[in-house]
Amino acid sequence: MSRSAASAPPESENHPARLAELLAGCVADPARVTTDVSRRAAAAHDASPYLFTPRAVVRAASAAEVGALMATARDLGLPLTLRSGGTSLAGQAGGDGVLVDVRSRWRTAEVLDDGRRVRVQPGLTVRQVNARLAPYGRRLGPDPASESACTIGGLVANNSSGMNCGTQDNAYRTMESLQFVLPSGTVVDTSAPDADQELRTREPALHAGLLRLRDRIRASEASTATVRRLFAMKNTMGYGLNSFLDHTEPADILAHLMIGSEGTLGFVGEAVFHTVPRLSHAATGLLVLPGLAEATDALPALLAAGARTAELLDAASLRVAQRAPGPVDLLRRLNVADHAALLVEFGEDTAELLQERVAGAQPVLDGLPAVDGASLTRDERVRAGLWHLRKGLYTAVAGARRAGTTALLEDIAVPMPRLTDTCRGLIDLFGRHGYEDAVIFGHARDGNLHFMLTQDFDSDAETARYARFTDDMVGLVLDAGGTLKAEHGTGRAMAPFVRRQYGDELYAVMRELKALCDPYGVLNPGVILADDPTVHLRDLKSVPEVDPALDACVECGYCEPVCPTADATTSPRQRIALLREIALADDDRRRELEEDYAYSAVDSCAADSLCVTACPVSIDTGAVMKRLRAERHGPTAQRAAAAVARNWSTTVRGVRAALNTAHVLPAPVLRGATGAVRRMGASELIPKWADDIPRGGPARPSSRTPAGARAVFFAACIGSIFGTGESSSDGSAAAFLRLCERAGVPVTVPDALAGLCCGTPWQSKGYTAGHRTMAERTLRVLWQASDQAALPVVCDASSCTHGLEQLLDALPESERGRYADLCFVDSVAFTAEVLLPALPTARRVKTLALHPTCSTVHLGIDAALRTVAEAVGEEVTVPDNWSCCAFAGDRGLLHPEITASATAAQAAEITARPYDAYASCNRTCEMGMSRATGRPYRHVLELLDQLTA
Repeated sequence: MSRSAASAPPESENHPARLAELLAGCVADPARVTTDVSRRAAAAHDASPYLFTPRAVVRAASAAEVGALMATARDLGLPLTLRSGGTSLAGQAGGDGVLVDVRSRWRTAEVLDDGRRVRVQPGLTVRQVNARLAPYGRRLGPDPASESACTIGGLVANNSSGMNCGTQDNAYRTMESLQFVLPSGTVVDTSAPDADQELRTREPALHAGLLRLRDRIRASEASTATVRRLFAMKNTMGYGLNSFLDHTEPADILAHLMIGSEGTLGFVGEAVFHTVPRLSHAATGLLVLPGLAEATDALPALLAAGARTAELLDAASLRVAQRAPGPVDLLRRLNVADHAALLVEFGEDTAELLQERVAGAQPVLDGLPAVDGASLTRDERVRAGLWHLRKGLYTAVAGARRAGTTALLEDIAVPMPRLTDTCRGLIDLFGRHGYEDAVIFGHARDGNLHFMLTQDFDSDAETARYARFTDDMVGLVLDAGGTLKAEHGTGRAMAPFVRRQYGDELYAVMRELKALCDPYGVLNPGVILADDPTVHLRDLKSVPEVDPALDACVECGYCEPVCPTADATTSPRQRIALLREIALADDDRRRELEEDYAYSAVDSCAADSLCVTACPVSIDTGAVMKRLRAERHGPTAQRAAAAVARNWSTTVRGVRAALNTAHVLPAPVLRGATGAVRRMGASELIPKWADDIPRGGPARPSSRTPAGARAVFFAACIGSIFGTGESSSDGSAAAFLRLCERAGVPVTVPDALAGLCCGTPWQSKGYTAGHRTMAERTLRVLWQASDQAALPVVCDASSCTHGLEQLLDALPESERGRYADLCFVDSVAFTAEVLLPALPTARRVKTLALHPTCSTVHLGIDAALRTVAEAVGEEVTVPDNWSCCAFAGDRGLLHPEITASATAAQAAEITARPYDAYASCNRTCEMGMSRATGRPYRHVLELLDQLTA
């Protein structure tokens, strides 16, 4: 007989190597199982305040593998936890047994019925699914604020909702069918016509038990009334017992119970959702009212008038928003006292319908006691600013918290008539328990409040304070007839209070449901249902200070979907979490963590800094990894790098010659020689030879100073180091100059260009002395060539344009002012704005695959890149799975496994069909994508030059 998950496995099975061996038998590739200390420590961290270090981490790839892992965990007496995005806030995504990653290999989506339905796997983010639906004018019903990072797995597990969807368009209501795996290994697909019969055949006790629980609830007027009352609100507390009232057949009941079950009843491997229309026209307004009562009193009329969103901000939130950079004009001049505000939005399919809706709502708006009027705006820039204010509250509070503390974001819901008193009660509790920095905001249209506070869990006194506050908050909400969790799931944070909210009878139903589905208690024990009344106060994270540039991290995971190394080594969240683990570790553990950190965090980082574009507290983990690289270099290495900078022209000629010579030598000899040099300690300087490394490129263009020059052209040295591999092309620099001539736009090429560089090779490797040397030289020449910044400087490689923008940072602050007015423009943006209107119409290819780069994101030129691409291609495709290629200069040559992982999904998408041309705007990115796809990527300007000739 199988052991309970509560019993300990034999010592032989307890050994990490033996555990890894047993789990490897469950998956097709044993490399997807790890018991390494560093990998387990990294995976332990999620967005919650809890910390559980798993015994093993497994990347499952199929429902059968998940079922086998469940069976093995049961036999070993180990708990099993499913992890997708790790953005859950209540402790439901971590466990100390087997942690199963169901994100990295679960990212397919199929759009059905012209977008009216969509079939999805758990590893896709909500934003990624919505991007696939956008061409059809549709989106998912749930619209969580964390859409960029939260995955379908979490959306289903927590019954996510959001600002607009209310209770009618949440995951529960919009789900059509699920495919899920029970702890027994049984796979249930409710899209099958015979799903219920199949469930009865394969799981007779479960089928009968569900019928028994259904009838038990329906037979009790009190139980029925409680369920209907609680689920009339947003409610993710406990199990979704409304399933027993809304559905009749056990298969349907069980499918809906899976939603919101937080990985405690089974694993959902696939879901089909009905979608909702994407409203493309909106009008938004920030209505500041004298107080909370006036704000909540305004809600019924606003909702009746058709407001689709009504977000509440209390006085503390308004004060925080005032201190944020660039506050909206209304807040800048407001003297906040007891004010509250509603961020209201009306949305419709067409501009005409929106006009009618706003006109109909105007009498309501005019009747509000708004302190500065109740106007709405359709201006996209102003609307974006208003939503930035609302969504930036988390950033402002989390970013300003004291180092070493945790940012806690909780949510509740109460009936609308109790909303004002509940807000006031929470504010009173904040004061009584010493949370002076707490703020309240939330989805007022649903009676759903979020409150945020900062907490230190490193002392018993602080934990006791949090416990007292929680007890008082529970009483306040339940006395108001509310729910303790509206959107974020029960997790561990509210598990001790489920019985109190539902009562003994319904709590007993939940206990029996758990026993029916998971009789051995394998899945996520302690989540939703807990025997320990203090489970919410145990296993709390300690947050040591590790680096001023990183200490604001709240481990939310927003960085992970944009990080190109997340699936290969570590993500930015994990890089920071591992530093915290190192700070808290004993000597032996610290040594092991540090040894692994050198490669898995520092060396493997692409340092593309896309993480800062996604981070709510603006942490640039890539910049910190570059600094850590710099700290490893001694004075001799720094001097050598500076010498290379001073002799850059000679160095580039030498590399070009070496590449051309290499193509003459036998490949096995080159692979052996470069491999030997790398083994001698040069793995961060010398790549292992590969047959697709191109020959050297052409020399950089010679100096020219035409009359009436419109710009200075800075031809990137990367195009000189690496040729295109196309005999018909002499590179992007020559293409750009020909395009300028064809358009009648003269440009200057500076003297001494051959010895200049954007500085990225030194910056990315941490050679600060060389970076400064090159910065001083390059900025001095460009200052003169541009007539002291009178002309823009145009560069033909996006990463180099971005590097030029950062050159000032390499100089001492006292020397930066002189060059501050230099303007750097990427050649793609210059072409879109200046050259295209003057060029002859291109003979367009029919289909073009386009790869934007991480630098086009930083530069804000993705739209310009698409404009140029559409000038050369009739149908331009950016893969749905686009991400940074992680080639990162030479990083893809030094660590090809990183680029292979980063490009796998988009490469599969690109190679699924033929294209007439493949384009990007950076030489090494073109090399990376060519390697990944086997297709010839070229600079988009080379194509434009060819097609306008």
